[in-house]
Amino acid sequence: MSVLARVVGSVPVDPDATTARRWATEELLDPIYHEQRSLLTRAVEWLAELLDGLRTPAVFDPLAVLVVVGVLAAVVTVAFLVAGPVRLSRRGRADRSVLADDDGRTSDEIRAAADAAAAAGDWGVAVLERFRAIVRGLEERTVLDERAARTAHEAALAAAARLPALGSELVAAGRTFDDVAYGDVPATAQDEIRLRGLDARVQDARPASGVEVSDPTVAAPR
Repeated sequence: MSVLARVVGSVPVDPDATTARRWATEELLDPIYHEQRSLLTRAVEWLAELLDGLRTPAVFDPLAVLVVVGVLAAVVTVAFLVAGPVRLSRRGRADRSVLADDDGRTSDEIRAAADAAAAAGDWGVAVLERFRAIVRGLEERTVLDERAARTAHEAALAAAARLPALGSELVAAGRTFDDVAYGDVPATAQDEIRLRGLDARVQDARPASGVEVSDPTVAAPR
């Protein structure tokens, strides 16, 4: 339970200046706020300066202490609002891998899933599975190394470096994957036909030799 929660749960609130200063410092240095440390550190320093004037008992003002506690509550609220989206953003990126860590399917098995989805008219699943089949097929041929948490954009750029003749199509396919999977863009039958044809061309293509991409995320503009 945070210091603020203990304060709210304790009535009446009548801390002395030293206690109020300690509450402010402990609350803002709680580990839950460490992701926004630069912002909150400045807030701690500001509150510390504000509380300096409350150290002397002769000038102690209970109303001032309550004002500080109110400011502290506002800072904590802002910290949650700011840190929450940051954590979600980081987690969202980790979840954007083309192939899940526990996806042990072969490229042929993924293609079968794409074919089944296309036959059922589920173009979204068909497009996603088709792109996954392309990536898994390239891994099986050692054109791409097996890498956990590789995004569609990263996979497309790495594949484009090894298969330059199909580079623009691969990058476009990676963008389609992201649009359908994360951008709420509906896939179409034309998208499925385009990726199906690309899959066939990728299987027949021979990789360029001597091409290495140490950081595929910066190899080409998105």
